[in-house]
Amino acid sequence: MKEPIEDCSQETAGCGCCCGSVDKPSFSRREDVPWISTVVKTAAGDVPQVRTSLSFRDRLGTAKARWSINRMNYSVAPGLYAVGNPTPESVVLVSANYKMSFDRLRKQLGGRDAWILVLDTKGINVWCAAGKGTFGTDELLNRIKITALDKIVSHRRLIVPQLGATGISAYTVRKTSGFSIIYGPVRVEDLPAFLDAGMKAQPEMRRVRFGLRDRTVLIPVELVGGGKYVLLLAAVFALIGGLSSSGYSFVKVLSAGIINASIVFGAFLCGTLLGPILLPWLPGRAFSIKGAALGIALVGALTVFGLPGPGLFGSWLHLAAFAFIIPTLTSFIVMNFTGASTFTSLSGVIREMRLAVPIQIAAAVIGVVLWFGGLFINGGR
Repeated sequence: MKEPIEDCSQETAGCGCCCGSVDKPSFSRREDVPWISTVVKTAAGDVPQVRTSLSFRDRLGTAKARWSINRMNYSVAPGLYAVGNPTPESVVLVSANYKMSFDRLRKQLGGRDAWILVLDTKGINVWCAAGKGTFGTDELLNRIKITALDKIVSHRRLIVPQLGATGISAYTVRKTSGFSIIYGPVRVEDLPAFLDAGMKAQPEMRRVRFGLRDRTVLIPVELVGGGKYVLLLAAVFALIGGLSSSGYSFVKVLSAGIINASIVFGAFLCGTLLGPILLPWLPGRAFSIKGAALGIALVGALTVFGLPGPGLFGSWLHLAAFAFIIPTLTSFIVMNFTGASTFTSLSGVIREMRLAVPIQIAAAVIGVVLWFGGLFINGGR
């Protein structure tokens, strides 16, 4: 899954972090983790104190993760961290060990005293980890125990992100550890107001949104993740495009083949860029239908652009072929965003895929067969 507020990724603790004997983060070289300033002494030992201002290095790491660079290696060590100079009465905020999640949380805590309990979510953000089970009841109970949290704080309250609620059984946590769960706001930007209001959330803070910014920040990782496969697919279309009833021609590769490849890659860009941007306005409820509608619109635009006749597609058979191939590709691409959208549930995603994927496969097969036919019938282009 991918989620709109923070990207999903996985990482080993590659920032100079390791876990001590009681699973508190320990740092042999402070310069390797500049977001650690010093330590705070507690009844259970020293706890690393984190900075609330993000450095250029932190922001660069986020930008790289957005573009899928080092995305599978971007986490912090699980354990307990201090913000400011917390006391036993200070609030405890629970987070994931995906560094982007951790950074966004500590950034909102400037001027405050708090504890951050970081769970081992295998480098996955809160929402996705809750669905996968790593941001879950067992891990939370385990982290409470091995950090000796009951010795560090005098109260028994934990603030858990609302998007992590699916993974946490508040009843089990309280029965087993004595700590009660308070669910924080959906968006970390609302956390200061939530804390200032005595940990009371306004209705707007409970509302899950998937606005334009939430959708567009997902585009880079989709471009990188899918681009390499589509480039390979486009290359196959270009090379095979040299076939015809007369044999194989490199001249056709440089003409018809390149055009075919460009159409395939253009469909990918259309689905990846315009799909998330136009999502609320595309017809249909299912993401696969929204993507297919976008592909049909692209076929129409290319047909009009290539007038007269089949124009850009070269032959009526190729026009028919791409009328299947393009909507199939854009449907599949936009359907990928179901795992990043708060519009859908896990069961809804699975149900949609069971219905859509067989149709996409059938349409792709029909399109490819028609495309091959167009290479040999009437000389192709």
